[in-house]
Amino acid sequence: MEDKELLEKFAQPESRNVAFNQLVRKYQEKVYWHIRKMVIDHDDADDLTQDVFVKVWKNLDNFRQDAQLYTWIYRIATNECLSFLSSKKRKFFLPLNDVTAELMEKVEASPDLAGDEVQKKLQKAILLLPDKQRLVFNMKYFDEMKYEEMSEILGTSVGALKASYHIAVKKIEEFLKQD
Repeated sequence: MEDKELLEKFAQPESRNVAFNQLVRKYQEKVYWHIRKMVIDHDDADDLTQDVFVKVWKNLDNFRQDAQLYTWIYRIATNECLSFLSSKKRKFFLPLNDVTAELMEKVEASPDLAGDEVQKKLQKAILLLPDKQRLVFNMKYFDEMKYEEMSEILGTSVGALKASYHIAVKKIEEFLKQD
């Protein structure tokens, strides 16, 4: 079902719940994996995905439709990720290195992220990037998102996103050359 139809159904009280369930089914997996790549842990990603859809439910009436629905949901998910990572650092008074180390341990332990050693090394390299740079890299490399879409989601210029992605790629290449 097209987003426009979902929004029209959501606007009608009698079909609101059905429309929202269809919306969740349509976007839940994409949102989950977007979040999971940032927070690594399945339980955290699952909780954040639920939080995202609670916010979508509460705010869908206010969605102005000047952007794509998917872009709007992605922006909510992105903000939830960044808030979660930021609060985790503050809550435990952890320096960035300790949070990164914790996430790396989860990469090693996670059966979902198990792959060959090259895949694990790539995941570890990505974790060493600053949160926003990691987000840009994941969106471009894994989600194959266009810079224009990323710009809408992140509220950043296309030029800045290209530069951020380029720097991230260079850092990852350097990390992968080690050993």
